[in-house]
Amino acid sequence: MLTSLTSVTRRRVLGLATAAAMSLGLGVTGSARADQASDFVSSFGGKLVAIVNSNASLDKKKQEVLPLLQENLDAAAIGKFCLGRYWRTASPEQQQRYLTLFDHVLVNAITDKIGDYQGVSFRVTGTSQSPTGELVSAQISRPGQPTADMQLLVVQSNGPKVVDMIGEGASLRLTQRQDYSSYLARNGGNVDTLNNALQRQLDHHH
Repeated sequence: MLTSLTSVTRRRVLGLATAAAMSLGLGVTGSARADQASDFVSSFGGKLVAIVNSNASLDKKKQEVLPLLQENLDAAAIGKFCLGRYWRTASPEQQQRYLTLFDHVLVNAITDKIGDYQGVSFRVTGTSQSPTGELVSAQISRPGQPTADMQLLVVQSNGPKVVDMIGEGASLRLTQRQDYSSYLARNGGNVDTLNNALQRQLDHHH
């Protein structure tokens, strides 16, 4: 059974959306980069939280959040990582179909949670370097819920982009890659089978 991305990220997508961008800055190091990242999260997160906390309809909220996600998430990079070694064996047509489907699945997983929350707040708690990018730590607060701690992995890709979120001891993209790899291993390694499963997931969503 292919685990839906929505279920995998159910308790983490709000954090991913809330801190879905932070500025690394080319050529700056140390505290300057950390300060820049923190400022960028405050700006972007403020816009997102304002949408989530507004009294607008759910459809209106989704319309407003969509361009923020498209601008600040590198869905293609996340998707390629999640496909793992099967990316190299897929045909160009399979790759393109997969990336298109994955983008829709990822956005749906995030926007589906927007209507569940109001009174959301967040704060950045620190930054650190990793071999693959800048890790920004944040806390998300929701009424009646425990404060959620998470880290966002950011890389420079035509501007700063979020490529992973680590929360509750799990990496979003590692968890999803394990899920997809297991599914493909059981289905002959044919990416068409995964694409068809993702399409069914999207059809069911609608």
